[in-house]
Amino acid sequence: MTKNILLVGVGGQGTILASKILSLGLTAANYDVKMSEIHGMSQRGGSVTSHIRYSKEKVYSPVVELGKADIIVAFEKMEALRYLDYLKPDGKIVVNDCEIPGMPITSGVCEYPKNILEELGAHADVTVFDANKEAEKLGNPKVANIILLGSLIGLMKLTDIDWDAILASNVKPQFVEVNKKAIQVGIDLAK
Repeated sequence: MTKNILLVGVGGQGTILASKILSLGLTAANYDVKMSEIHGMSQRGGSVTSHIRYSKEKVYSPVVELGKADIIVAFEKMEALRYLDYLKPDGKIVVNDCEIPGMPITSGVCEYPKNILEELGAHADVTVFDANKEAEKLGNPKVANIILLGSLIGLMKLTDIDWDAILASNVKPQFVEVNKKAIQVGIDLAK
């Protein structure tokens, strides 16, 4: 059975790196994996999405269809709301309790939506935590993406994959240890 995952965030949050590490880990565990990225205006704080589909059988398309995502991992709250239509009826959402107002909001054209978490909770099984605060506790605010990845790994029960080895071969040596800790923090938060 093919699993469908959507990672959504804002440019600069490390959404693509988290997707790459997830895909490499799944491939190492002998899953057939397809990944598709949409960067948008990511350099200017725009929306970034990664579609990941994996299975022990052949996966033909990298694109998660509307209403088919098993899990959405949102690196920013409004992005969770923006992509809610992709979630299947019994799907789950992991949300970083973080607000990054886009250009229309910062320029005063519109307001940041209120009650996002309540709205999400009315439609889905939602896990919410502040990955940025958790990353700061580890001494590196840039590992929030890996904490969110860890929570996905925990929810999808993918903890038997050697994530430490995947991290060691994909992040700079001086950041390997903090990323290993970050992935474990995420796994623990998903419990």
